Amino acid sequence: MTPRGGRDALVAGTADHFAARLAAAPVAGAANAALVALVAKHFGVARRDVTLLAGETARLKRLRIAGTPAALAKIAAALYEAAP
Repeated sequence: MTPRGGRDALVAGTADHFAARLAAAPVAGAANAALVALVAKHFGVARRDVTLLAGETARLKRLRIAGTPAALAKIAAALYEAAP
């Protein structure tokens, strides 16, 4: 996660994780809230379905997304297919 990254974007990262750029500053949980909202929007789920499991103050976060595993995997795979 890159706070103060200009505009919000979720893109392919490494084989282990996605990369997120957020306009929000890492102050009072604003960047974490922006990340949850961005992931929820991208995966088409409600914000309540995205939970921050680990990394509240770290650059690397671990999130849980509630939903149909096959549908979520398809959306995740599309991020990597769109990568240059």
